[in-house]
Amino acid sequence: MNEEDWNEEVPSEPPPSSVTLRCTARRGPKLFDSTRTVPEETAIAFTYNGSTHAVMMATPSDLEDFAVGFAITEGLIESQDEIASFEPVVTELGIELRCWLREDRAKAYSARRRSMAGPTGCGLCGIESLEEATRPAPRVPALCQFDGDEIIAAMATLSPAQKLNAETRAVHAAGFWTPAQGLVALREDVGRHNALDKLVGALTRGAISAARGLVLMTSRVSIELIQKAARLGAPVLVAVSAPTAAAIRLAEASGITLVAVARGNDFEVFTHPQRISDRAHYHVA
Repeated sequence: MNEEDWNEEVPSEPPPSSVTLRCTARRGPKLFDSTRTVPEETAIAFTYNGSTHAVMMATPSDLEDFAVGFAITEGLIESQDEIASFEPVVTELGIELRCWLREDRAKAYSARRRSMAGPTGCGLCGIESLEEATRPAPRVPALCQFDGDEIIAAMATLSPAQKLNAETRAVHAAGFWTPAQGLVALREDVGRHNALDKLVGALTRGAISAARGLVLMTSRVSIELIQKAARLGAPVLVAVSAPTAAAIRLAEASGITLVAVARGNDFEVFTHPQRISDRAHYHVA
């Protein structure tokens, strides 16, 4: 099937991000009929020049952000200009995000596919070996410094902006904050790495540099989040929950300041604390 054949299909609208369903609730000693709004979770396939690269379970929203961000963080493209065209196609089984790469990038992608050892699962997609699963991340330069109160103020902006989580209490968010602009962008998804990919796509499509801001996460920090933040060029990643040891090691190696367990007025700095000024109110457990 070629690009012209695919473009003959008329895509329908993706499903809503949430649905309200019936349930039986217990409050105190009684059971009664109730309803609950829950997030939708859909199979989403990333296809490049007619070949499926990966399939993720994700919230069916911000699909172009997702396609661009995933391609950036997986190293499939260096800029959105390398995508010649994009089309989301809704099927009975899920959604295909169909990307056609420009000629030079398409050749590099075809060469990569020929060298792949076999199919892989979610989280780290399209990898060739155990070595690539723990691949080094790009080095992030030290261009800025943040006050500890700015960390606290930035995290406080997340919850009010999480519209889907306000409905469902079941999704993660990734946000980008700068001292000058406050919360610049926020994306939500049932998967924390999906939310970050969508944020990367939003910033990339908006030509917004991450070099002087904070990436904010409502989740724990595992190694793939550090890999994605480094591809974005984010100097600081701040998260509500704790990091893994592998995430700390990669953040140290890639020059990222990793701030975690950021709750209320407290947080912990695990790597490169020089980016947090002396006025920062933090402790190390």
